[in-house]
Amino acid sequence: MAEWVNATVQQVQDWTESLFSITVTAPIDPFIAGQFAKLALEVDGERVQRAYSFVNAPSNANLEFYLVTVPEGKLSPRLHALQPGQKLMITKESAGFFVIDEIPECKTLWMLATGTAIGPYLSILQEGKGLARFEHIVLVHAVRYAQDLSYLPLMQALEQRSQGQLRIQTVVSREAAEGSLTGRVPALIERGELEAAVGLPMTAEESHIMLCGNPQMVRDTQQLLKETRDMRKHLKRKPGHITSEHYW
Repeated sequence: MAEWVNATVQQVQDWTESLFSITVTAPIDPFIAGQFAKLALEVDGERVQRAYSFVNAPSNANLEFYLVTVPEGKLSPRLHALQPGQKLMITKESAGFFVIDEIPECKTLWMLATGTAIGPYLSILQEGKGLARFEHIVLVHAVRYAQDLSYLPLMQALEQRSQGQLRIQTVVSREAAEGSLTGRVPALIERGELEAAVGLPMTAEESHIMLCGNPQMVRDTQQLLKETRDMRKHLKRKPGHITSEHYW
């Protein structure tokens, strides 16, 4: 059974009407970049909990999570309403295998995310450990509207300090936005537009694909890569080309 500890809210950052980040401090055990913890509040005598990935690097004591407010949800609106100094609960131990040590050797590592699922990649990239073995890293953040690119400044800063290793590409599905591709990730891969935009091939010989976010995007992209790129899911007992995490 999970052990819970109290966390103290340091900041709630509003990005849009529905997107926000919450930063807390808590005496949790060390975690690995890419992992998640569970946050919880007591609601009507019941502990309401949900898993959220860390955005911050493990070396940062300020624990940051990127959330979308679900209006009818039991937890997210209440987390959104918290003020600095107030308390919530967090699991002492973190979990998850969406981490760099699980990724096999490859030339180009593709990190594809939709919405708030950009979080684990930002944790991995800010920590920086284990990334030197990749010649190229491509970070793709797909959202509905350009205003949803909450962490674009951080993504750009990470790109600048990577000395050419990291390339970022934003995707906006419901409007045209300068610097962003328009459409859904699977379609952009199928048409070759994503590869053309970043200037790198997505092949089974050179690439590994990390997928995190909307389950439909994850499923559609997996199927497309299987059918058109001869890629398969990565398993410890059978190495492959695709590592995925469904985000809800």
